[in-house]
Amino acid sequence: MSEERMGRHGGLQHGPRHDEEDVHDSDPVLDAEVRRRERLRDRLLRREERDAHPHDHAHGHAHGPVAPTTPRTRLVLAALLGPMLLIALIGMAILWPHADEMPESLPFAAAGAEVMEVEATGTPDPASQIVDATLDGEAITVTVPPEVIESIHPGDQLRVLYIPEAEIYGSPYVFVDFAREIPLWILAALYILVVAFVARWRGLAAIVGLVGAGAMILLFTLPALLTGQPGLPVALVTSAVVMFIVLYVAHGFTARTSTALLGTLIGLAFTAAIGWFATQGTSITGTATEDARLLLIRADLDLQQVFLCGLVLAGMGVLNDVTITQASAVWELRAASPLASRRELFGRAMRIGRDHIASTVYTIAFAYVGAALPVLMIMVLTNAPGNVGWTTGQVAEEIVRTLVGSIGLVLAIPITTAIAALVVPSPDELEEVEEEAAADASGEIPVVDVLAGVESGGLRDDERPDPDAEDEVRRRR
Repeated sequence: MSEERMGRHGGLQHGPRHDEEDVHDSDPVLDAEVRRRERLRDRLLRREERDAHPHDHAHGHAHGPVAPTTPRTRLVLAALLGPMLLIALIGMAILWPHADEMPESLPFAAAGAEVMEVEATGTPDPASQIVDATLDGEAITVTVPPEVIESIHPGDQLRVLYIPEAEIYGSPYVFVDFAREIPLWILAALYILVVAFVARWRGLAAIVGLVGAGAMILLFTLPALLTGQPGLPVALVTSAVVMFIVLYVAHGFTARTSTALLGTLIGLAFTAAIGWFATQGTSITGTATEDARLLLIRADLDLQQVFLCGLVLAGMGVLNDVTITQASAVWELRAASPLASRRELFGRAMRIGRDHIASTVYTIAFAYVGAALPVLMIMVLTNAPGNVGWTTGQVAEEIVRTLVGSIGLVLAIPITTAIAALVVPSPDELEEVEEEAAADASGEIPVVDVLAGVESGGLRDDERPDPDAEDEVRRRR
């Protein structure tokens, strides 16, 4: 066979060169090797063409820049996540609240009172604490409390109670709150439009998942807590089911999503365990706020359990954020470095994860500072020793939330990264899956993928001809 022909098939020449091409072409072993090299060359040319024109070959990568994982890996993920979902659903069935166990509802208004919506037509008089308004076109007056007098302006929609007995105080219409439905709906519509414009269908899918999560909390979590169910199991069941809904609806049924979900569930388990020990160790009672004390009076609940449930649910969103990011980072790193080992992928992704930890930890702290700002301001105004002020119930609750949530976050990042590095296709698996995808798309006989050849400029050792077969060819020559 000539040098030109052998160079065309990879440039590999073993043994002496001969000119009797017809003899070698008739050799079945050598002919098979030549045909194999031709197929490899064609695969390489098709790959180069696909890289040059990615839009014309989008079907070859329907799942993104990296091929999907092998069926074996998907089966392992299903074997891990399936029982978790089953346990969560069984737990939800056991903890499901019954209507007859619900505490008696708190009346919004006294008997005989009626809730109405009116429109302010003037500004309140500070002396009389009365503001002019209209109700269905009829002029009325409304009694307002001193703290909102400066906040009411003409055209504001007010929610009032009609109490005939209040006539002796100046008006039977008593201010309750501002009617905010219209501004809130406008803000929600703007939010949906912005998400749809920037994130497109994936953003809308995330909103659908959020609606499902909200329904889960309204229909199960809150009634379960009100019926006295233990807060920690309720929190774990809620977070598990919500994560299954939100992640798969927003990100699709992929191995990458399953990896993030598995890391999130493990992180939530750590958060719940550490939260329980922290709550017990710091003697958090959950009765630091007026709303909590009202629940204690009217529903006779264990508010420490309610606090624990809130702690786990608060960490759920942040955990979801970091696990999705880490899983995506590993997949993108694999796309950029198809031949990198799993250890290398883990190391590179953890460098991203450390930056994420640094930013998210103080993000959590600032979020809790913003929520507890009035409490912190009161603490500053109170003339109490420092060690007393920052260990009071309200402040200690926020500290525990911040620290427990941050610990769960920090633990979830290496766990998720390690899982992703194990799940993402290895170089060999990547070739296997790409080969199957190419065969399905073209209908050709599958051949060895030359992805490594593209990266290195040549063929790997395991792609070279079998040495025994080559020895046999040379012996026949």
